[in-house]
Amino acid sequence: MSHTLELVAPVSLLVDTNVRTQADLTPAFVANIKANGVLTPITAHRDAEGALRVLYGQRRTLAAVEAGLPAMPVYVVDSPEEADRLARQVAENDQRAALTDGDRAEAIHQMALLGVPASQIAKKTGAAKGTVEQAIKARRNETATAALGAGRTLDQALVLAEFEGDAEATAELESVIADGPEQLEHVAQRLRNDRAIAARLAEARTEAEAQGLTVVEHIGYYEDAEAVRLYLLTDAEGNQPTEEQANAVALYLYDTDGEISRQYGMANWAEHGYTLRRSDAHRSGGPMTEEQKAERKTLIANNKAMDAAQTVRRDHVRTLLSRKTAPKGWQRFLALAHTRHHSVLRDRPADLAAELAGAAKENDYLGTALAEHVAEHPARPEVALLALAFAGLEEHVDRQAWRRPDAAQRFYLSQLAEWGYTLSDVEKIISADPEAAEEPEAQ
Repeated sequence: MSHTLELVAPVSLLVDTNVRTQADLTPAFVANIKANGVLTPITAHRDAEGALRVLYGQRRTLAAVEAGLPAMPVYVVDSPEEADRLARQVAENDQRAALTDGDRAEAIHQMALLGVPASQIAKKTGAAKGTVEQAIKARRNETATAALGAGRTLDQALVLAEFEGDAEATAELESVIADGPEQLEHVAQRLRNDRAIAARLAEARTEAEAQGLTVVEHIGYYEDAEAVRLYLLTDAEGNQPTEEQANAVALYLYDTDGEISRQYGMANWAEHGYTLRRSDAHRSGGPMTEEQKAERKTLIANNKAMDAAQTVRRDHVRTLLSRKTAPKGWQRFLALAHTRHHSVLRDRPADLAAELAGAAKENDYLGTALAEHVAEHPARPEVALLALAFAGLEEHVDRQAWRRPDAAQRFYLSQLAEWGYTLSDVEKIISADPEAAEEPEAQ
């Protein structure tokens, strides 16, 4: 397929009258074109007589004519019939040997350049519309395009593009793609959460510094700490400093949806006339050992992994519930959920269930959204039943579940795995817990 960028007189371009029913040429738009020219090239093809016919960019073309521009940039591509040829080529190659995601994305990209809508590309190639849109998005990004050229899948290419410019995140993603690509979605979500938390902490830091506070990593108990906890300090009269007198703060945020915790302290406390009093508890406790530090690191890492897994897992549940048919074995799943694990399902959050089922609505104070979903979809009552069970079990699998796995958590995660969900490494700790083994459910 050939395509070139040319400067063409707007008056020489042919515009099909059925491309756009209303050109919507406002005076402001025409004035902008007249002042700045056409910044984004339109796309056109040569017809049988050699004339350039606009494929998309009708409004810009008509505005350029009205503004009297002498020339405008035009992306000249092959005829629209080329899209049909590309679609046939995709189908034929897939029948002989599966195309790579890079090959398929390139073909979709070329069809998009011809002005073919994503829905039509999907119809021509047999690909899902969402996949077509993802391919077009990827080919518009240099990082994703390079990744596709290097043999990455479409999903991998888009994730790498999402974190372009972040060398540390990119290195971790590349390592996961090479050694454990099935975990990519979980790692990517954890990185998204880390990025969101870092942004909120940076905002809080700026706010704290504007108040004259020194932001430290930790408010400690001992003399060598960068800042000490307020209740351990006294002045000459025996008074403890208040939060209003604090000059240091440590900021903590462990959950993207949580509140930022602020621990106030005093830096350079001796210079401010305070002395440090040490209780026997603090004196005997001492700094953390290396083993305690390692345990703390594991705790934080696994909690973050659980937060990320929840997002990925609930996306999978939404997909399950949005399909035309319920997942295989859903009746048995519900039977076991409501008998063997009935205590977990006593409190089933209706708002979460409605959200998972795609039935959530604003101001649903009476919790009727799910019932309305049943009324609107009488042939699929199982969606509401599954959503309620999923919601109850989701509430039970909290960020601390890996520390104390139980039978209900193992049952739920194992069932999702059977239905195509890829367990994260931290979820595998729960599902593989020997104390929660349930032989009858494995049959």
